[in-house]
Amino acid sequence: MDEAETKPTGTDADGLKLNLGCGKVIRPGWINHDIVPADGVDIVYDLELCGSEPFPLADGSVEEIHASHLIEHIDRVLPFMQEMWRVARHGCRFELRLPFGSSDLAWADPTHKRPYFVRSFDYFQQPFYTFADYGYRGDWAPEEMVLHVPRQLAGSDDGPTLMRRINTERNLVIEMIARLTAVKPMRAIDQALISKPKIALVLV
Repeated sequence: MDEAETKPTGTDADGLKLNLGCGKVIRPGWINHDIVPADGVDIVYDLELCGSEPFPLADGSVEEIHASHLIEHIDRVLPFMQEMWRVARHGCRFELRLPFGSSDLAWADPTHKRPYFVRSFDYFQQPFYTFADYGYRGDWAPEEMVLHVPRQLAGSDDGPTLMRRINTERNLVIEMIARLTAVKPMRAIDQALISKPKIALVLV
């Protein structure tokens, strides 16, 4: 039997690929996770159990994680991010798609637990915690925040002007994509080590 025939589902040469909260969107070649069993779902697990019951993957086994409109539904978000960091390899890419905090999409759904903004993702990197200890032990460096803005709402505003509007107006950003990278071992608690993400404004 050749190597391709023995290769586990959801792996590539570098490691596992994890599709969190997949619902009906099954990604071929990925480990597909959801809270309820369904065709194509490989792992059934309630992400609210993170911190009390381990997610059923080995330490440092995951090379890439995708989560679309998931994190805003999670109450215990720090244990969740810590558990994803545990299963991640150093350099693991974690892409999260979610509603931007100042949009109606972030607030209208009663199953959403909290809004998220660009700076929300500082709380998932270890160097940020110079002010308090929330018991979080994980280190995700935010690399890029992509903000989708309807072209007709952006008008002719340039980047700095548009960012000022984003920070003061509602319903200007319709979706945010956060791209994080796992850092292992964890960095020291030192503000000089905090990662500052690139902000990309995309007109849609």
